Amino acid sequence: MTSDQTSNQGTRPAIEPHTPQRPIWLCRICAVDWPCLGARSLLSVEFATDPTGLSCYLAGQLQAAMADLSDLNPDPGPDPAALHARFLAWVRPRVAIARARLDNAPTPPPPSAAGSPRES
Repeated sequence: MTSDQTSNQGTRPAIEPHTPQRPIWLCRICAVDWPCLGARSLLSVEFATDPTGLSCYLAGQLQAAMADLSDLNPDPGPDPAALHARFLAWVRPRVAIARARLDNAPTPPPPSAAGSPRES
């Protein structure tokens, strides 16, 4: 079934999972670095009530990606900071947004980079 076809119940289009193509760690659906935006969205909804579980799952995926990508290109190897940003840095803000949307609450404001504003 393709993503534009509806299920037998005719209620929703089927959502294809955005899973990694190992050992290159590209998305099987959109062929960009995994976790892609589609995977991040689906994982955020799936783990909306368990952000720690999502972080643990992605930490395991990061470890596997580091091993696979190091085997493919050992010198200089994958950049650990780039992999951290790719796998883990997005989790906390994205889960907060998904949780707010699931609760029908307004989207939380982004964190302030400079801290809280001064009161006069």
